[in-house]
Amino acid sequence: MAINVSVRLRKNETSERLIRRFIKKCKRDRVVETYRDKTGHYIKPSVRKKIKQRKAIREQQKLQRKKEAKLFR
Repeated sequence: MAINVSVRLRKNETSERLIRRFIKKCKRDRVVETYRDKTGHYIKPSVRKKIKQRKAIREQQKLQRKKEAKLFR
């Protein structure tokens, strides 16, 4: 799965702002993570555990937001 991230300079936009947008887009598309997964980048067990915990917390928060949204309809 190839991910091509590209950004174009907007009108009256500085180069620093362009770079920030590019970095945010790369993080959102998980470009670095997929590269490390494919190349077999070593992840310490403690870091792997923290990632797993963060993912679980995000999923719980997402479910909670969905439940709250249903209540307010």
